[in-house]
Amino acid sequence: RQCGGGTSSTRMAPIRVQSVLISESVDPRCRSILEENGIRVTEKHNMKKDELIAEIKDYDGLVVRSATKVTSDIINAASNLKIIGRAGTGVDNVDVDAATKKGIIVMNTPSGNTISAAELTCALIMSLSRHVPQAVMSMKAGNWDRKKFMGAELYGKVLGIVGLGRIGKEVASRMQSFGMRTIGYDPITPPEVATSWGVEPMSLEQLWPQCDYITVHTPLMPSTVGLLNDETFAKCKKGVKVVNCARGGIIDEAALLRALESGQCGGAGLDVFIEEPPKDRSLVNHPNVVSCPHLGASTKEAQARCGQDIAQQIVDMVNGKNLVGAVNAQVLASTFSQESHQMIALGKALGAVLQSCTSRNPCNNLRITTQGKKYWSNLMV
Repeated sequence: RQCGGGTSSTRMAPIRVQSVLISESVDPRCRSILEENGIRVTEKHNMKKDELIAEIKDYDGLVVRSATKVTSDIINAASNLKIIGRAGTGVDNVDVDAATKKGIIVMNTPSGNTISAAELTCALIMSLSRHVPQAVMSMKAGNWDRKKFMGAELYGKVLGIVGLGRIGKEVASRMQSFGMRTIGYDPITPPEVATSWGVEPMSLEQLWPQCDYITVHTPLMPSTVGLLNDETFAKCKKGVKVVNCARGGIIDEAALLRALESGQCGGAGLDVFIEEPPKDRSLVNHPNVVSCPHLGASTKEAQARCGQDIAQQIVDMVNGKNLVGAVNAQVLASTFSQESHQMIALGKALGAVLQSCTSRNPCNNLRITTQGKKYWSNLMV
């Protein structure tokens, strides 16, 4: 996760994965690692939803980046699917609930793009402070206008970091080297840990009015949708600058535009949007907005790291090693334990016996009571 840090790692029994479909462009080492470990790989990029639904039934695993939307329809059509691997951090393009209900592991690469996303965040902060993109375009247009692009130093300014996970931590360490005071909020990271990173932990209510710059590094979830909105912008310093390299929707785009127009927000650096690419170009075209087409993980190093990481994580899962990066691991962990496999085998055997016993006299109701050292249940079938 981006907010809070921590990687899910679960010990589990081996899972059989013989074939994997890669639906987007990933580093070639992803395919190589899988094939070196006996897994058959097929690459088919840019498939439409109906094409993916027709294709996915033949595979045990699916590897995606951010463009493929793995909806419940696709998951329900995947009769053999055991693993969905996201070569990147966010999994909001995967219906995790639908996958969990079908016993499918959803896995990401928690640290693959950390450095790249942090560096882009820092680049946008610096671009906002010195109007670098606007000055470049002005020069290319044949102008020489020094007064128009008067900037401000970062030294001594306050940077508010909302979400102190891997990326937030790396942003803090880099911007501290510019002499910025870093303050932050995270509901999970312990205050003493944030303090050890040189970040002053505080509540959001304390954070908003202190910041000269705000950067968000949280997942997109109900509690973070529209985290920066009309109300929160009103609590900020006039002219505050904001950066979003996390997920579109964390900053309310309509509220941001209003804040830019009124001067309450002095500038925005946006790498992500609610709709990508954005059809409404109001923010993109605003003179005080520096925007990018979702480039947070678009470095050679990040793509190589994510592709290799997701392949190795799948191989480790197949070999029964630690399950790293599984976002629904806690729910599914017991399903894949060795003890559970023994119970499942026993259940199948009992079912076969019951089927033979009731083949002539069908059974309408069956009451099953199980008891043991760790588990008990009373089920009506």
